[in-house]
Amino acid sequence: MTLLADSRPSHDVAVPGAVREDHGPIESLLAAVDVRLRRQVRIAPAPGEIIALDRDALSLVYVIEGSVHTQCGATPVSLVEGDAILTPGRRTTSLRTDPGTRILISTLTLAASARHVAEALPDVALVRDFARHEPAAAMLAAQLGLDLTDSRPDAVATTQTNSAFRDGDAVVCRMMANTVLVSVIRAWAAHGCAPAGWPARTSDPFLDRVIEAIHAAPGNDWSVEGLASVGAMSRTVFAERFRAAFGTSPASYVTEVRIRAAQDRLVLGCLVSEISRDLGYSSDEGFSRAFRRRTGQTPTAWRLARTA
Repeated sequence: MTLLADSRPSHDVAVPGAVREDHGPIESLLAAVDVRLRRQVRIAPAPGEIIALDRDALSLVYVIEGSVHTQCGATPVSLVEGDAILTPGRRTTSLRTDPGTRILISTLTLAASARHVAEALPDVALVRDFARHEPAAAMLAAQLGLDLTDSRPDAVATTQTNSAFRDGDAVVCRMMANTVLVSVIRAWAAHGCAPAGWPARTSDPFLDRVIEAIHAAPGNDWSVEGLASVGAMSRTVFAERFRAAFGTSPASYVTEVRIRAAQDRLVLGCLVSEISRDLGYSSDEGFSRAFRRRTGQTPTAWRLARTA
């Protein structure tokens, strides 16, 4: 399946400075996006060079300058400056560039709690005029990753000298990649031809109902029996179908969603005790243990590392 976003303007009227509360399916999907970086580089390929995007990984390509050619099914497609392409890696996707082309390639892995995001995406999503639809994210994309666009020896030496990592670099890079990815998905959904009912999290509406319930109220005392009841299934059938769809147990998924929600609140400055209570933990100690198992840090240490 290949779906393209065109450059037709939206007719929605936005009020400057207004914040719109929207808890619909697209909002929920975008809120769930959580990636880990495999590789992120800006390159200037040789004319005609074939670039194969990684299989089994989420790949985002942004055209900084020039033009890129690819194949969407049996249809040849060209992208120009300001366009973007996104693929979840279900099929092999190759790119060929024209002279003078510079592109960003972000190769990403979704966190366990966000695997349904890839399942909701088409095999290839093209976003025309991404730079116009999402100008701030496009400017960010043009600066992301290790810059390998100049192959002169002195430029390579300078890049290596300036690429020494500082504390927190990995976190900052991941958050910026997350922002660009969310913006690309939003642009595709808002200006493309997403299918009716998109985004369904799975092909199973009963499991979709369960996932929506977890994300809407991560602090509930969710048991396997309770989640099975939400999905109108027996405990055994639900557990089997859930693991087959998400590759993890319902309990592990709930914990992942809670920790992600906790991280969002920690960044906003909420108290650890308040977060612990809101997310359904019986004690601050229990919350801290669960948080550390998932992140390798206590909640306080995790927040300090990101606000230093």
